Amino acid sequence: MPTKPPSTRLNPLRLNTIPHLRVRRPNQNEQNACATIMSSMLSCWASSGYGTEGCFAIEQQLRECMDGPKPNANQKNTINYHLSRMYPKVVGPKKKNGVLG
Repeated sequence: MPTKPPSTRLNPLRLNTIPHLRVRRPNQNEQNACATIMSSMLSCWASSGYGTEGCFAIEQQLRECMDGPKPNANQKNTINYHLSRMYPKVVGPKKKNGVLG
């Protein structure tokens, strides 16, 4: 019969404490869809000189993109708000002046 592991009743386990719960950068910024078209248009102008004959199709794409409706703004992620609300329940009671409270 296997032996029992030692009890932790007299020597409780101590876990490392953390100062706060937080997720770094929960809101990722998406690149504007028109930025890629604009960079291709600028590179076209740089390679062929400032003229409308060679880059006309790319110019039209950029105009359509800029004149089109804006995409809906994403809502801000609320994970850090909820983590800060839950933190006191995760950490447990703190000792104040020698008394748990």
